Amino acid sequence: MIDPRTAPYAALLLRLGLGAMLLAHGLLKVFVFTVPGTVQFFESVGYPGLLAYPVILGEIGGGILLLLGLYARWVALALLPLLVGATLQHAGSGWLFSAPGGGWEFPAFWTLALVVQALLGDGAHALRLPVPGRAVRSAA
Repeated sequence: MIDPRTAPYAALLLRLGLGAMLLAHGLLKVFVFTVPGTVQFFESVGYPGLLAYPVILGEIGGGILLLLGLYARWVALALLPLLVGATLQHAGSGWLFSAPGGGWEFPAFWTLALVVQALLGDGAHALRLPVPGRAVRSAA
């Protein structure tokens, strides 16, 4: 049975964890691997290099939106293709992410966590922008 008193805080913790991880991965691609390096990596594994740009934008922008709690359900759904792509890219390397080339366990779990976030919604302490014609409600 789900406890309605604590469920919003569970969604908050999941949202903050996902947001921090996405933001960190996006910034890693910009500041450590560099954007040209990320483009080159995408090409080396068979993805179009131009795909690196929306991935970086999705990770950084999606991470920030999740941290703030803005449209968390929709952001989580929008990021699913990105994580499914990451899972597929790592699928040939085996199960464990510590395997050479990184396995698929981590991106698969991350994909599942995004699905859970989409099902749970924003959670506690989320920023909510007013929608014309609808009253703003609090989750916690």
